[in-house]
Amino acid sequence: MADDLGDEWWENQSAGAASSPASDGEGGGGDTGMIPQETAPVPALPKKTKQPKECFLIQPKETKEDATKTRKRRKKKITDVLAKSEPKPGTPEDLQKMMKDYYSSSRSVIELEELNLPDSCFLKANDLTHSLSSYLKEICPKWVKLRKNHNEKKSVLMLIICSSALRALELIRSMTAFRGDSKVMKLFAKHIKVQEQVKLLEKRVVHLGVGTPGRIKELIKQGGLNLNPLKFLVFDWNWRDQKLRRMMDIPEIRKEAFELLEMGVLSLCKSQSLKLGLF
Repeated sequence: MADDLGDEWWENQSAGAASSPASDGEGGGGDTGMIPQETAPVPALPKKTKQPKECFLIQPKETKEDATKTRKRRKKKITDVLAKSEPKPGTPEDLQKMMKDYYSSSRSVIELEELNLPDSCFLKANDLTHSLSSYLKEICPKWVKLRKNHNEKKSVLMLIICSSALRALELIRSMTAFRGDSKVMKLFAKHIKVQEQVKLLEKRVVHLGVGTPGRIKELIKQGGLNLNPLKFLVFDWNWRDQKLRRMMDIPEIRKEAFELLEMGVLSLCKSQSLKLGLF
């Protein structure tokens, strides 16, 4: 009996397995007899490569000292300003304005007005086309006659004021065509003691003096140079040094130049006996 039950169970299982394709065929349109397609093999995924890690450098924090240095470096220098500006010839108005700006903090309104010079005391300014000799010939066409009549010692007829000893030597060399037989004296401090210059001015007649305002001031203080016979005072106004600074752009030179003007030059200009020129 047990064997019969077992055989019957296996027959039922076989019949169910045989009927399942038929039911599938009914639902899907029957068995078409197609051989099932083989699926393409899935390619193996490549191994993940390690990405290089980014390296970040930690910037040091800016200290107050570094910030101060940066601000100092960024400060505009006069060289930067002048390098971008076109060269313009100096004018009497430039000198007048510069004097007012210089003395505005230490002088009263009335004292500032006393610094004003009449237009008649100014010579024609250099328009940047002249050499020194051609400029001096234009402003002083009767120089030969004037120097022949000059016989006073401890004085000069013309003063040319510049910023340095080297520049003074350049100016002396460049005025050969104008000076002729005139006696020229170097009035600067480099390699020349003030006592030696005082003795030279006492011994001989000098027509032209070329130098710096500081040394000329000292000669006047020591009585070695008398300004009363002076007829022409010329500033080396337009020339620029290696840093593109003009004579009046240098604070110490500007200070000494204005102090020199107050040592009798301004009063001579107002009396019409002295003329000012800007080369």
